[in-house]
Amino acid sequence: MTVYNFGSINIDLIYRVPHLVKPGETLSSRSMDTVLGGKGANQSVAVARAGTLVKHVGRIGGSDQWAVQQMADLGVDVSLVEVIEGPSGHAIIQVDDAGENSIILHGGANQSFSRDVLENHLVNANEADWLLIQNECNNLAEAFDIAIAKGMRIAFNPAPMTADVRDLPLHKCDVLIVNETEAELLSGLTDPDAVLVELAKRYPQTQLVMTLGSKGALLQSESQVYRRDAMSVEVVDTTGAGDTFVGYFLASLIDGLDHEACLNRACAAAALSVTKAGATPSIPAAAEVEALLQ
Repeated sequence: MTVYNFGSINIDLIYRVPHLVKPGETLSSRSMDTVLGGKGANQSVAVARAGTLVKHVGRIGGSDQWAVQQMADLGVDVSLVEVIEGPSGHAIIQVDDAGENSIILHGGANQSFSRDVLENHLVNANEADWLLIQNECNNLAEAFDIAIAKGMRIAFNPAPMTADVRDLPLHKCDVLIVNETEAELLSGLTDPDAVLVELAKRYPQTQLVMTLGSKGALLQSESQVYRRDAMSVEVVDTTGAGDTFVGYFLASLIDGLDHEACLNRACAAAALSVTKAGATPSIPAAAEVEALLQ
């Protein structure tokens, strides 16, 4: 059983500044870091760190192959990552002294997928496999279509949320993982319990998972609701916590854990991730998560 993750690979350019730059202002940064990013890459690493086989379906520019090697070093199968001409997806991120940030995102290679490319990458996938998808690559509808035709199971994390997500065949998802903002935009409601009820009506065959940040997570499956409070830890950086949760939840589900155990393991992994700086570097190994749970 394999997880095929059709997801973004971004190069994050992080500038530390005294304050976010104002219109017309030229501001010198105190430092600049270039790191691996993208929700797709983060979630692939999380699945791999949890001990599940994951093949990343992605694209990147020729000058950024170090990022692919970094994913491979963390256990991701990168045999389906293509190196193409043109820029990689990237983000220009300002972070000020108060911890506030401002981000410019460029899709780059993440927005260059055709149906033929996706069919070629998924040619060996079958009904025993999963397709994991986020919302930072193009042609999601085609990816859904190919997976459905192959009988693959689909896990979808519609982040960042956009209006056209509603046009996708979400009722075909086996697992739909959203945060509070995404859930509100999808359902039109604000109360988490009411959101779950509404989404369960729309997608009765789908396991619905809602992450609530510091308040933990909810899961609804077959009219049963499971709750898990967040673990109390010292927060250093919340970047990538949601992606860590998604990867560990899916890996736990594939491992055959029950709903409560899946939530517990995913919440534990997310809790550990916020105790370290960065996204990919903060994703814990399975042994660390098990130690925390014990």
